[in-house]
Amino acid sequence: MKPTPVRRILWVLAIVALLGLLMAGLARAEPVQITDDRGRVVTIAQPPQRIASLLPSLTESVCALGECHRIVGVDRFSNWPDAVKKLPQLGGYVDPSIEAVVALKPDLVLVSNSTRASERLEALGLTVLALEPKTHADVRRVLGSVARALHLPAPQAAADRLWREIDAGVQAAAQSLPPQARGARVYFEVSRGPYAAGTASFIGETLASLGAVNVVGPELGPFPRLNPEYVVRANPSVIMVGNRSMQPMVMYPGWQGIEAVRKQRVCVFGPGESDVVVRPGPRMAEAARIMARCLADKAP
Repeated sequence: MKPTPVRRILWVLAIVALLGLLMAGLARAEPVQITDDRGRVVTIAQPPQRIASLLPSLTESVCALGECHRIVGVDRFSNWPDAVKKLPQLGGYVDPSIEAVVALKPDLVLVSNSTRASERLEALGLTVLALEPKTHADVRRVLGSVARALHLPAPQAAADRLWREIDAGVQAAAQSLPPQARGARVYFEVSRGPYAAGTASFIGETLASLGAVNVVGPELGPFPRLNPEYVVRANPSVIMVGNRSMQPMVMYPGWQGIEAVRKQRVCVFGPGESDVVVRPGPRMAEAARIMARCLADKAP
């Protein structure tokens, strides 16, 4: 039965009225205030519709919260999910192109706490929110801050739901390990230097969840640069290496005597896996599965 002209007009009027209510709701949105990782109180007056995200973990967090469509530009390392690969690239997350960011006219810029661009972007009238998680607790907190910045309905509930999924995935990866893989003494190299993932980092916390023993103690901080001799003395039984550059793995002087090297218990993660394991965000459960596979294959 075809709708009559009068009925069609009534439907149109109803849709227009609904859209009007939605727009009015947006217009009445209460300002959100967030204390960012610089200790600054950032006011976000309206739900942001044009976001420049200059840190991969923040890009992934926005998308995991279901709001990827609001991102209009990213740093050159943001590459997940696939949708962000098509967006304008705005430089590195430490030194983004100010001109490229401004040209996009964003109503919110998400940055790392270590970027040098924050003050200049703010001086140009942009709203800047600096967030940089380094631990599991930080990831949970930042998810909540991002959800609030997005003006999501029930933002903390949305962030907590996502965190529970992440945490459950990490625990499932731990339960998948055979008993003999637990207790392995692990050294995790984030990048050449060597820069290590310490016990106090989110990577170190994931390793602990997997029952591994991190040879880099908490007193050195989350991501210390080490003397290669430190690793020789620590003599780990398993080594994990993030190798995003795909350069040939060259051992440091003296490393041939390390147990993990002598017995070929070294996992070198290529670009895709490296991106997953070194980003503190929604893909930490996948990171735990990658590290668990390494332990299952290599642990003595």
